[in-house]
Amino acid sequence: SVAAPSMSRSSTSTAACSKLKSVLTYHVVAGKVMSADVMNLTEATTVEGSTVAIDTKQGVKINTAKVTSADIECTNGVIHVIDTVLMPE
Repeated sequence: SVAAPSMSRSSTSTAACSKLKSVLTYHVVAGKVMSADVMNLTEATTVEGSTVAIDTKQGVKINTAKVTSADIECTNGVIHVIDTVLMPE
């Protein structure tokens, strides 16, 4: 058995949940955007509401993150793997 302190929903946990939601939705762009589509873009609006920069000069970068694997099709969208966590400002 594991003893753990009881957790109540406080303003701190609400703020943490809000921050986590912002970080996660900053990694999502609405729609099915394949790598061929990205090659014609210089920026994209995230579900979080911010804009990310897209650089296709040497590979593909989203802000400062390098795309390491692209076009992984899933039932609910497309994944493009990046090498770092993006943080909204």
